[in-house]
Amino acid sequence: MRPTVHDIAAAAGVSLATVDRVLNQRPGVRHVTREKVETAIRELGYIRDVAAANLAKGRTYPLVFILPASDNSFMHGLNAEIRQAVLRSPAERTDIRTIEVPAFDPAALVSVLEELSRERPCGIAMVATDAPDVRATVDRLVRERFPIVTLVSDLTGSLRHHYAGVDNIAAGRTAARLLGRFLGSRKGEIAVLAGSMLVRDHRERLEGFAAVMAAEFPHLAILSVLEGRDDPEVAHRLVADALGNADIIGVYSLGAGNRGLIRALKEKAVGRTLTVIAHELTAHTRAALVDNTIDAILNQDAGHEVRSAIRVLKAKADGLAVIEAQERIRLDIFLKDNLP
Repeated sequence: MRPTVHDIAAAAGVSLATVDRVLNQRPGVRHVTREKVETAIRELGYIRDVAAANLAKGRTYPLVFILPASDNSFMHGLNAEIRQAVLRSPAERTDIRTIEVPAFDPAALVSVLEELSRERPCGIAMVATDAPDVRATVDRLVRERFPIVTLVSDLTGSLRHHYAGVDNIAAGRTAARLLGRFLGSRKGEIAVLAGSMLVRDHRERLEGFAAVMAAEFPHLAILSVLEGRDDPEVAHRLVADALGNADIIGVYSLGAGNRGLIRALKEKAVGRTLTVIAHELTAHTRAALVDNTIDAILNQDAGHEVRSAIRVLKAKADGLAVIEAQERIRLDIFLKDNLP
């Protein structure tokens, strides 16, 4: 039999009115009494049917997604998944909108967060730019009881409530192992294409990649990172210039800008044997896998990330625990042989 509020009141030695105030996060309960009630809730395994309560009250959750304004296929895909979530809004009782900010621009991101702090939505999901001002603003908003989830790129060290994305250090390590195994005993240099070292996911991928390369494939030298700012034209120019170096035998694209990368490879790598690992399965990278321009793709499920962010923000708005196993984002590895 499921425990009831009467069981909680008896276990904590308090009134039903006190239990109700704790469950609904209302003031007027002493700290020690609140702890007794919360302990009883945990020990009894009481699960409050918040969804039913909110449905009865007709509650809607206004949520905001902050994304970088970027001409790359992964962000287009992320936007598409948010639009799908908007279509589900009536059933999920959400009111979702998207705000775009210039990519890799901490000041612009802070400005949007400041504006949202005055609007007070139920939750904010953001692709984070890792900068001190952004971290300070996020910490202030969390202290003011704003649920905040980082999406795709984290803000480690901040007070954000949850990160909806893959383990980027593990992703970088995986890329290094694939590249090293594919290249075998060949000696040479590895070109690395990133978007910007201002975002933590790119820095962490590089960290994991470099660690495995140094430890297990010391015969492969990593060149200075090319920062393409997730812009296909910039990426094309940087990679095309780099491929003038005949010692490059491998490429790791750890961000976006893959359209520019693919174009440069097709133009400049004719007659050369290059091994290429990239991130995110899009129409462009899928075609490049099929025609052997790219050897492997590491992919994160943008739809899972969006759904996870929404679940977590709603749970935080209701004061509920997050089911960590449900929100773990998987890293997929695709070759041309196992494309979905």
